[in-house]
Amino acid sequence: MSQNKLTVQRYMDAFTRTDHGKILSCLTDDVEWLLPGVFHLRGKEAFDKEIENDAFVGSPTIQITRLTEEHNIVVAEGIVHAARRDGGVLHAVFCDVFVMQEAKIKQLTSYLMEVAE
Repeated sequence: MSQNKLTVQRYMDAFTRTDHGKILSCLTDDVEWLLPGVFHLRGKEAFDKEIENDAFVGSPTIQITRLTEEHNIVVAEGIVHAARRDGGVLHAVFCDVFVMQEAKIKQLTSYLMEVAE
C-alpha cells in the first residue's frame, strides 16, 4: 500500500476512535475540508473543532469499501454509521476525495449521502 493510502487509512482508523491527535497528524497545517453545501473549513484548528460535531455522540463506525489512488489523489468510498445526539442513527455512504502532499492530507472533499438502513 502506498504512503498516501496508508495515511488515509490511519486517518479513517483515528476517526473511528475520535483520536484528535492521530487525525491531526495526518493533515497539513493549511488543510482544507469541504462538505459541499454544508461547510468549507481551513486550517487544523477549524478541522479539529469539527471532528466531534455537536449533532452526534460517540465515535462513528466507518467501513472503507474502495480505496483508489492516482498521482496525489486518493479516493475513499464507504459506509458510515454514527449515533445522533437526538437518539437516532445516521446511516450514510460517502466518497472522500483526498488531495495529498508529502503523504499528508492537504484537502478533503467529503460527499455524504444518508441512506435507509
